[in-house]
Amino acid sequence: MRILFLSPRQSWPANSGAKLRDYYLAQALGRRADLTYVFFSEPGSVSPRPADLPFCRRIVSVPSPRLYTPPKIVRGFLGRWPLPVVNYTSDEMKAALAAVLRADRFDLVHLDSIHLAAYVSGVRQAATAPVVYDWHNIESELMRRYCAGVRSPLRKLYAAWTAHRWAALEKQILLQAFGHAVCSERERAQLLDIVPNARVAVIENGVDTAFFAAPPASSNRCRIVFVGSMRFHANIEAAVWFVRSVWPRIRERFPAWRLTLVGYDPAPAVLALRGEANVEVTGTVRDVRPYYREALAAIVPLRTGGGTRLKILEAMAAGVPVVSTALGAEGLAVSPGRHLLIADRQEDWLRLLSALSLQDDLWKGLVTAGQDLVQTRYDWEILGNTLFETYSQWLNR
Repeated sequence: MRILFLSPRQSWPANSGAKLRDYYLAQALGRRADLTYVFFSEPGSVSPRPADLPFCRRIVSVPSPRLYTPPKIVRGFLGRWPLPVVNYTSDEMKAALAAVLRADRFDLVHLDSIHLAAYVSGVRQAATAPVVYDWHNIESELMRRYCAGVRSPLRKLYAAWTAHRWAALEKQILLQAFGHAVCSERERAQLLDIVPNARVAVIENGVDTAFFAAPPASSNRCRIVFVGSMRFHANIEAAVWFVRSVWPRIRERFPAWRLTLVGYDPAPAVLALRGEANVEVTGTVRDVRPYYREALAAIVPLRTGGGTRLKILEAMAAGVPVVSTALGAEGLAVSPGRHLLIADRQEDWLRLLSALSLQDDLWKGLVTAGQDLVQTRYDWEILGNTLFETYSQWLNR
């Protein structure tokens, strides 16, 4: 099988949830098929070498376009495509795709994100290969949630209009594309409510359980960790809210504890939290595992956003209990009280973290159940095999 894998981001180094999904799904396909990987390279970053992506037969890197320029904003409001699609549409990528499609014949085109919808017409003109979208989120839902929480009138207007335009595009994509992969059964049900006969498969987010296999944890667990891309708006909002509204009471009760925000490319609002007592902002780190080894718990205090959280799966694989909002754990096959703890009220956080500190059986029980879950259901090797088998079945191979 020959697959063209098109992504709006470079997946290496895999230092965010979206990049991790890109990397491991591309790896799974590349190990079982002939994979050509075409992507936008990151500004100021070294483009991946063949040695970084050894499962790809061919790598094609295209410079990332400038985002949110005034002309793009106008087109995003008034033109055919929502602004996030306009942002990732460039003449350089169109030319690169045309050259790839002239040089090779493909059995399937994997579009990693519906942000790349503007390229589909060119793909169909040049090739007969069916197009499959990988939905990292349901973008209209993500934007509606953002709209509900944002205060700025201009941002709220932008979010409401973009959510409306996303919803229209999502229906069009569901009607026209050959197939779709989503991250959870919840999202599959939502898409089938829109177009009941759409071909939709669930390929959940996962974790490299072997990489995160935990050595014996530190006996002095005084670190609370929040891991994630600290440039992503939902993580920024969560970090600021938790530090300002929740952390002072926890620090007062446990003055030796340290809250560590571990994440790629922190925004100014996150960097400003370094001034708070017992709060550490690491910025980009080469390896997150040392922070997990010292952690009493991993927190996911998200109050907006969509998709499913790889940060929860990583913490479980690393042998660290998770305390999350219900929204943060959305889409995962977890049972509150067994696999993780749910904190939806401000006062829940101190109570649950205190329990983890004082009840060793609770801590060990969550660790054991979490590791069992990710090893049997959420390992990337399992999920990657499911994706390849799904594509093979869809193509009658």
